[in-house]
Amino acid sequence: MGRSSELDGLTTLPELLMQSIQKNGDREALRQYDRATGKWESWTYKELGEHVLAWRRAFAAMGLKPGERIAILMPNGRDHVCADQAALANGLIPVPLHAIDTPGASAFITIDSQAATLVTNKLTRWQQIRATGVQLPDLKNIIITDPGETEDKSEGRFHIRSLESILLEGASWTEDLPAGPLEDDLAGIIYTSGTTGRPKGVMLTHRNIVSNVKATLECVSPKVGDTFLSFLPLSHTFERTAGYYLALATGCIIAYNRSVLLLAEDLKTIKPTVIISVPRVYERIYARVQDKLRKSRPIAKKLFDWAVEVGWRDFCRKNHLPVEKSGRSWLDGIVRATLLHKMANTLLSQFGGRLRIAISGGAALNHKVARTFCGLGLPIIQGYGMTEASPIIAGNCVEFNQPDTVGKPFCNVEIRLGESNEIQVRAPSIMKGYWHRPEDTAAAFTKDGWLKTGDVGEFNADGMLKIKGRIKEIIVTSTGEKIAPVDLEFAIQEDPLFEQVFVCGENRPFISAVLVLQPDLWKALCAEMELSADDPQTLHDRSMLRYLVKRVRAAAKDFPSYGIPRSIAVADEPFTVENGLLTPTMKLRREKILSRWKDLIDGLYSGHPAA
Repeated sequence: MGRSSELDGLTTLPELLMQSIQKNGDREALRQYDRATGKWESWTYKELGEHVLAWRRAFAAMGLKPGERIAILMPNGRDHVCADQAALANGLIPVPLHAIDTPGASAFITIDSQAATLVTNKLTRWQQIRATGVQLPDLKNIIITDPGETEDKSEGRFHIRSLESILLEGASWTEDLPAGPLEDDLAGIIYTSGTTGRPKGVMLTHRNIVSNVKATLECVSPKVGDTFLSFLPLSHTFERTAGYYLALATGCIIAYNRSVLLLAEDLKTIKPTVIISVPRVYERIYARVQDKLRKSRPIAKKLFDWAVEVGWRDFCRKNHLPVEKSGRSWLDGIVRATLLHKMANTLLSQFGGRLRIAISGGAALNHKVARTFCGLGLPIIQGYGMTEASPIIAGNCVEFNQPDTVGKPFCNVEIRLGESNEIQVRAPSIMKGYWHRPEDTAAAFTKDGWLKTGDVGEFNADGMLKIKGRIKEIIVTSTGEKIAPVDLEFAIQEDPLFEQVFVCGENRPFISAVLVLQPDLWKALCAEMELSADDPQTLHDRSMLRYLVKRVRAAAKDFPSYGIPRSIAVADEPFTVENGLLTPTMKLRREKILSRWKDLIDGLYSGHPAA
């Protein structure tokens, strides 16, 4: 059963936190690694409430008025939560910035949102924004949170303050604090990462986000004391709603990952019971398990695969999915009794051994990964949403889960399929609009008020929603053939050699692929072919390219002939958020990849005119 009834009558985010503080005062709320002491440190809900109150007084003493925007450029952690919750409680509007975005992107959002205050953890972040040379006409206050980072000073009209300084000033504040927000007040301006063009500021109200928190609890019900490991950026609405607001509203613990590079270690240290992730993290853990099996005796992989096969059959029977036929299914009972639990532990140990709920969103999950996790007793719960919907629109649940779908629409969400089977949505969680972009806002909705998602969908016989692709992401070749690139990319990535795949061919005579290769497997392949993995020319060696094309075509063999790549190129760097080739939710920025490797891709089609 869902737990949304516990939140009945609550309409704003500060109310959610205040109720949880009252109910869970001495329970652990937040856990964070202190680099100065080398230890994990915790705050209780009561302590969190006290710190938020101190920040509220500081903001009031600084003269920040309800309705002002406050940009937050920090990694996930306690200071981020305090800045956000204090801003919300004082009627300010948080504008979260992506902590690893470029200074130029941070400057753009600060200007576009007309933020008067910037809270960041390091003085260098502010200096990098200043170094872009752009004007910041509305910005006045810069607050630096890390201890010892700065002394109070002014740079022209910019007032740079340390956290210690503003908290000390706030401690003497004796006047009333600003009244709390109303449900239709803005609870944030969240900038879409966007695969093309400048990001747009999505205006989400307290009603929008609180309604989404309540609806999510009808689908996924964490228990009081459950431990979330937070590693997706808090500028990502998926993490913000489900991994932060929902977690604190239900008396859970949020532990903050030290860094993505230490995620595998932190999973084993924190031993979370709930994680919220994008598919790439599950895919990496799957690849790690597969690599471990490859290095073991051949029998180990055979037994692992057999356990997955049996577990997957059990999972399919429970969830109304077609059951795979096998001549050895009569042995399922023996495998279930002797092998399944042991092999499940191989996977669960990668997460610390206590994981109960694994949620995935932001992009589709590879079928082979889903089959393995679900077959070994850790069913990944896929959902579907977008920032403009606060963000979750539909989701699977523990009781009924079909991994090739994104589940059923939430209880307070209506979905219809419009022209070209576009998914269109109406719900209390739908945004107020785009900040200062009335034309874009109007274009985002149908004439009768439904949000246009740009995604193509269909419902199966069980009423579960399937995402078929993006309307704008369908590749149309010059011969008129249509290919959904994401499906093809996933198929090619089934081969572990291909860590990342980008397929192209818009208005070209055939489909091609740009590949990012798995480093260890690439080195092994080069050694086998007596080529140097460190020589850039190996990426262009004819025999190597012929071999890679053969493997790509084998991976894509189930696609129609016109959808199988005829030529390939190997990228000389991976697609990452840092280099601008991935969005923060790990989606390919297609236009930027096309631009980055334009000459390489053009070379694949030399001698083949588009028409």
